[in-house]
Amino acid sequence: MEMQQIRYFLAVAETLNFTRAAEKCNISQPALTRAIKAL
Repeated sequence: MEMQQIRYFLAVAETLNFTRAAEKCNISQPALTRAIKAL
């Protein structure tokens, strides 16, 4: 587990939306989904 994955998870929890969380983290939505899945 990496800190970046935790940051992504927190962004999803804050926004309640994967697309908005990905925009907030400046990554693509599929990359965000893969990072969350890896947790």
